[in-house]
This record gives sequence, structure tokens and C-alpha cells, in this order.
Amino acid sequence: MSGIGVMAMPADFRYRDVFMKGKPEHNQFDLFRIRHPSMDVGRRAKIFSPFDALKGFNEAIASKDVKYRDRIELSDEDRVELNRRLHILKGLTYNGRMARENRVIVTVVYYIPCSDEYHEAFGLRGRYHKMTGICWNVDELYSTILVDRVRISFDDILRIGNANGVFQKDWTTEYPDD
Repeated sequence: MSGIGVMAMPADFRYRDVFMKGKPEHNQFDLFRIRHPSMDVGRRAKIFSPFDALKGFNEAIASKDVKYRDRIELSDEDRVELNRRLHILKGLTYNGRMARENRVIVTVVYYIPCSDEYHEAFGLRGRYHKMTGICWNVDELYSTILVDRVRISFDDILRIGNANGVFQKDWTTEYPDD
């Protein structure tokens, strides 16, 4: 009795003669080899490449590396300056026609609270995001500003700058950029 792995092959094994012949060898003129050519290494590697069994696991691990910080409180002078700039933007984007004509390009630095409920900063801290785009609307009723397709609350805005030269005055306080 010869062994297959750890198990002995029984004498009455149905495919004993096929097993004893071993692996078939095909030369280049064999009909089987012509019909079934050997697979190149690149395709063969693709078959055995790893797959992502845990969807989103790598993104979840990467999200833990985000550095969160406390919300920065604006000084009274900066709050007045922010309100002045929002009032100017309101005048330039009063309706859709004026917003399309003026196309005021602004850079907004705003606060995004931590949305990962499994992070230690959830509900306590956040991060600041800098975005440049066209201001389409300033809504005083809901206290929001629409830049491109992002609606930002007035309370979350740290700074508003522009590329069109609409605002002449600079900020009195320098805040860290992200």
C-alpha cells in the first residue's frame, strides 16, 4: 500500500491506476496542449490574488489616524468681520441670477465634528476643512452658506476669504490652517 498524504491507499481504490501514472506531461505538439495552452504568470497570479474579505476594514483603520482638535472660538472682532463678510456675500448672491452673474469665489475654513462614533473624539472634537468654490447663497433664515454644493452653518465657519477682491480688510487673528 502506498500513501496519499497521511492516508493509505486501499488496494481496491477505483482510480489507483490513474494515480500511479502521475501527472500527465504534454509536449508542444500534443493536441491537449494546443487546445489548452498553459496560463501565463500574470493571469495565474490574478486568480490567486488576495481579496478584501472585510469590506471597509482598511478605511476604518485609516480613519483612526485623523487628528481631531477642539473647536476654536472666534474673538469679538473676528465675529464682527465674519458677519460683515457674510452681509457682503448676501448682497452679491441675493438671488440665483445675481449669484450666476457675480460668481464670487470664496475660500471657507469650517469646522466638521467627528462623525466616527467609535472614535474617542466623537461628540467632543472635530477637524477644520478648507474649501474653495463659488458662493451661491447666503441663507440668513437657516444661518447657512452654500459653497458649490456644500451647505455650511454660520456657527461652523472659522474664516472666509476670497479671490475676487470683494473683501478689503484682513482678519485680525491668525488661526492654524489644516
